[in-house]
Amino acid sequence: MGLTIYDIAREAGVSIATVSRVFNNSPRVAPHTRKRVLEVARRLGYQPHVSAQSLARRQAQTVAAIVPMLTNYFFVEVLRGLQDRLAETNFDLLVYAAPTLSDVDAHLERALQRGRSAGVMIFSTPITLERVERLQRSRQPVVLVDSFHPDFDSVSIDNEQGGYLAARHLLEHGYRRIGLLMAHPDSVPARERRHGYERALREAGLEPDPDLIVASTDPHNHGYTEEGGYEAMKQLLERSPRPEAVFVVSDIMALGALRAIEEAGLRVPDDLGLIGFDDLRVSRFLGLSTLRQPMYEMGKLAAEKLLRRIAEPELPVTSTVFAPRLICRRTCAPGARDGQPETATLSRNQT
Repeated sequence: MGLTIYDIAREAGVSIATVSRVFNNSPRVAPHTRKRVLEVARRLGYQPHVSAQSLARRQAQTVAAIVPMLTNYFFVEVLRGLQDRLAETNFDLLVYAAPTLSDVDAHLERALQRGRSAGVMIFSTPITLERVERLQRSRQPVVLVDSFHPDFDSVSIDNEQGGYLAARHLLEHGYRRIGLLMAHPDSVPARERRHGYERALREAGLEPDPDLIVASTDPHNHGYTEEGGYEAMKQLLERSPRPEAVFVVSDIMALGALRAIEEAGLRVPDDLGLIGFDDLRVSRFLGLSTLRQPMYEMGKLAAEKLLRRIAEPELPVTSTVFAPRLICRRTCAPGARDGQPETATLSRNQT
C-alpha cells in the first residue's frame, strides 16, 4: 500500500486530524506543527490526493451518532469516550436519539442527507439488508457500535462470550438451576448473551429450561430498565422450583431484580446467586457480580475508526471485538472476594 496520512501522522507525532487540517489549509494548526507535518510529507514523498482534499473541504464538520435508548448508561459511557476523542479534532457530534429500534430508520435518513454530516455511527442496531443498501447508496463513512456487518467498520463486545462466562461462573460455584432475565428478544446484545448462557449450560450437560427464561416486558429502552428487571424477576421467583441463581443481561435490570428478591424475603447470595452485565458504577457499591464492558474505550475507538474512514475512504474494513471481563463480587457466591476478575484479554480482531 502507498503512503497515507497515518504514516505522516505517526512520523510527525501528531493526530490524523491534524495532518488532515494541514493538507486542507485549516487555520486551526500552529505554525510549527504545520511546518513539521509538511517537512515529513516532503521527506516521505507524500502527495495529498487532490479529489480527497476537495471533498474534505466540502464536508460538514459534524459526525452523527444514531443511538437507541439514549438514557441507557452503556450508551452514555460510550458517547463520553466518543466525544472526548472528537474534542481533539474540528468535528462536532450530533446525536440522534431513537427511543425504539423502529425509530432508527427515520433518524438514519436524516443523518445521511447530503451535506448534513461527514460520517455516521450507528449503535446497537440490527443491520438489515435494507439498511446495508441505504448506507452503501449514501457512500458516507460508517462505523457500527455494538453491532457488526462485514461491509462496515465496527466496534463491539463479545456478548456471547460474556453470557457464556456468566453461566459458567455460576456453574463453577455449584449452581445448577440457573435462570436468565432477558431484555426484549429483538435486542441483538441480549440475544447473543442468551446464546452464550445456553452454550455454557449444554457444555455442563444441562439442557436450558424455557421455564427459567423470562424476558422484560417494559416497552421502554427494549426492556433494559430497572422496572423491567423487577417485573421479570418477580415472574421468575413464582416458578416452582425457583432458580438457584440468575444471569441478568444488564446491570440496570439486575438492580430491579435485587429489589424483587428483597421484597420476596430472600437474600443474595445465600438464597439466590445473581450476576449482571455492564459493570455500572453503582454495581460496585452493591457488590454485584457482573461482566465488565470497556464502554469508554469502545467510544474512543469508534471515533478513531470514523476519523480514519473519513480521511482515507479506501482503507480496508476493520472489526474490533472487545472481550468482557468477569468481575466477581458478593452476589454470586458466599465469601466471593470483591473485585477479583477472571482473567480475560482485550481482543482486537482486524480484518
